[in-house]
Amino acid sequence: MVSADDLTIDPDGLRAGLPGMTVLDARWRLAGRPGREDYVEGHIPGAVFIDLDTELAGEPGPNGRHPLPDPARLQEQLRAKGVRNDKPVVVYDAGDGQAAARAWWILRWAGHRDTRVLDGGIAAWTKQGHPVTTEEPNTTEGDIEVKPGSMPSLTADEAAATANAGTLIDARVAPRFRGEVEPIDPVAGHIPGAVNRPTTENAGDDGRLRTAEEIRDGFAKAGVQDGVPVGAYCGSGVTAAHTVLALHRAGRTDAALYVGSWSDWVTDPNRPVATGE
Repeated sequence: MVSADDLTIDPDGLRAGLPGMTVLDARWRLAGRPGREDYVEGHIPGAVFIDLDTELAGEPGPNGRHPLPDPARLQEQLRAKGVRNDKPVVVYDAGDGQAAARAWWILRWAGHRDTRVLDGGIAAWTKQGHPVTTEEPNTTEGDIEVKPGSMPSLTADEAAATANAGTLIDARVAPRFRGEVEPIDPVAGHIPGAVNRPTTENAGDDGRLRTAEEIRDGFAKAGVQDGVPVGAYCGSGVTAAHTVLALHRAGRTDAALYVGSWSDWVTDPNRPVATGE
């Protein structure tokens, strides 16, 4: 079924809705073999692969490791995958929902409101006995018109302002937030004033989003308050997209994503860095 908040869909709901939905396979790893190889070995029938590194983000550089994609190029790529203005889109990943949430956020940022995440990803799909295939579909050219800016986002300065005037959530694991380790970016620590709530707290062990009440309680403990600005960041704007998805489930559709995240913040040596709790 489709969730009441139109953010997620379960495997049975997706199976019942095919072929009236465009399905995008967004499997991705920070390191290791490319998600495209997983797709080739088996995917949901009718699904088209979308690459997080090259299609759901721009070129890495001074704006971070996964900056916003160029709108014109994104439109061309989404149309090639069959994405239409008037047809629902379902995105999925291996199961934890993080890469799928990045795809969800980018499509909604591009103006495609009827985009949902397959709750539990392909792991939930196969667990419920639904088929996979190695056959790649023939896609019909889509007609999506990308309208960038349809989801709230933050620049570095706006992220700092949110940390001061509202709640800026750092979605990374606690040791990275505290600056004890930093396996990827050149500087360890966090944005001053940010609070830590790892993305893993948004979902259960099966990767499915927790209930709205559970998520609201968790964010309240992290300091999120009604009527006060809230934003999220992580290392490069992937896991924090899942935090924004969870905030939407909690009713905070105004939640903003700092897309460049820590990988953007540390490109300017004049920006302050905090460590510890």
